[in-house]
Amino acid sequence: MNVSDFLIDRLKTWGINRIFGYPGDGINGLLGALNRDRDLAFIQARHEEMSAFMACAHAKFTQTVGVCLATSGPGAIHLLNGLYDAKLDHQPVVAIIGQQRRTALGSNYQQEVDLMSLFKDVAGDYVQLLTHPAQVRQVVDRAIRIAVAKRTVTAVIIPSDLQEEPAIKEPPREHGYMATGTGFPHSRLIPQQAALTKAAEVLNAGERVAILVGAGAMGAAAEIGSLAEKLGAGVAKALLGKSVLPDDLPYVTGSIGMLGTKPSWELMDNCDTLLMIGSGFPYAEYLPEPGKARGVQIDVDGSMLSLRYPMEVNLLGDSLATVKELLPLLHYKEDRSWFEQVTAQVAVWWETVEKRSEQAADPINPQLVIQKLSPKLPDYAVITADSGTAAFWYARNLRIRSGMLASLSGNLATMCPAVPYAIAAKFAYPDRMAVAISGDGAMQMLGMNELITIAKYWKSWEDPRLLVIVLNNRDLNMVTWEQRMLSGEPKFEASQDIPDLNYAAFAQLVGLKGIRVEKPEEIDGALDELINADAPAVLDVVVDPNVPIIPSHVDFKTWQRFTKALMKGDPEQSGIIRQIIKEAMQGGIS
Repeated sequence: MNVSDFLIDRLKTWGINRIFGYPGDGINGLLGALNRDRDLAFIQARHEEMSAFMACAHAKFTQTVGVCLATSGPGAIHLLNGLYDAKLDHQPVVAIIGQQRRTALGSNYQQEVDLMSLFKDVAGDYVQLLTHPAQVRQVVDRAIRIAVAKRTVTAVIIPSDLQEEPAIKEPPREHGYMATGTGFPHSRLIPQQAALTKAAEVLNAGERVAILVGAGAMGAAAEIGSLAEKLGAGVAKALLGKSVLPDDLPYVTGSIGMLGTKPSWELMDNCDTLLMIGSGFPYAEYLPEPGKARGVQIDVDGSMLSLRYPMEVNLLGDSLATVKELLPLLHYKEDRSWFEQVTAQVAVWWETVEKRSEQAADPINPQLVIQKLSPKLPDYAVITADSGTAAFWYARNLRIRSGMLASLSGNLATMCPAVPYAIAAKFAYPDRMAVAISGDGAMQMLGMNELITIAKYWKSWEDPRLLVIVLNNRDLNMVTWEQRMLSGEPKFEASQDIPDLNYAAFAQLVGLKGIRVEKPEEIDGALDELINADAPAVLDVVVDPNVPIIPSHVDFKTWQRFTKALMKGDPEQSGIIRQIIKEAMQGGIS
């Protein structure tokens, strides 16, 4: 057994059964070990960045460690964006990276990069260069343990010559040796009773309670539902917490923030008490004005407490365990007027969303695509979305049902994760359907490449269905709207216009199914066909870039900037004005 064999064996001892990566001569030893040991699957992405996205998604969807593998130099550099996605969304991911031979380090050798410096930010909690076979055991153990304990990214760098040396499974028992073990204990972190009692006093005193849940609240749906019913509270969801609670609950107001709903804005603007559960939602302007509401926060990470809002009570604990402890201390609120107000607003909102999706556009309203997709999704589907306007319609129009999983790039909000996320979901849950909602910009950047990965692997999945929906508006649309609304600048066509490609035809070229839709009346039939297809597919929908992505609440300064952009002669001025009038007539903008 050489070092590479032992490293792979050690990963398996930790329960790792899948590595996402891309080959290169800097990891030839590790690839040889993977070839000899067929129990640990190597999933070949088309690009190292995609493999890091897949590792991140694996962690998100399975609550276990994601592992990615890349060669030295350029391969390692490619990993970074996907690893930052994991770091900023607090996901445990271990990157294993090759390096030039130890004898060449420091010689300005080909592809020699100072990887310790390169990775010291993204993997700052633990990044280690292996220099001796006796280190392998303890470095791998610590990389995984720290990734899990701190929910972060760690990195192991292994020179190519070291990969081929004889393994040292048990380091000699002498001064300076380390003998580490595997396994991570999963325990319940519960706040002290005094803190729970104080939090209950605040929540019981509130007359208009608002709850905000994030990804950290996953697995606590029933308990949060009981809490909301007891307190007569509305529940808003940060984007990463979209699948925490189903959207068919009458008190769930939907997403919050720039991509959020009008009921979520009204919930936060009018509440007198805020309870945050497992969320690091960054946009504080969408939370209550400090001083207007009392605050209680639950988070397993003490560094996230009172970070977005000055909380009166901070509860350091697991979401599920803490809510369970809190529930018996809470009183049922007899006055249901606030609860009834919230549920009424939610009911009106969903009617508004449906009406707005049906507004005519040139040629198709992008809202209509997601609106029609939502009820057609099979139970337990896994949905992913790209950043940009795809995320906007995902946040607004997609109605999550119980048992579904959903995610996107939350805090990094980077382009391109939708397709690799969906691929990772299919490997984690080969019996479930996966749906990726992407913009055409992300597809042109890297997403199309991963259709080749889908073509490579789909026949090994129990349920072959993976649907990629491309909202094809020939525009880098989110940035276009941000230019108008945040900078007061008209659309800059040289930077924003992108080529019109036939993504359905490309899918067919690589052996997948594909349908291009250019008329609204074609959507239903295309969705029905591809959702029930016997192979992965791409639905290429030509949509109108001028349907506004205006937040439900827009302040005066934003309207000023937007008006200024149009007055400067935006090339899409007439189409934008038509669509905004239609949106305003259906409500939902305040």
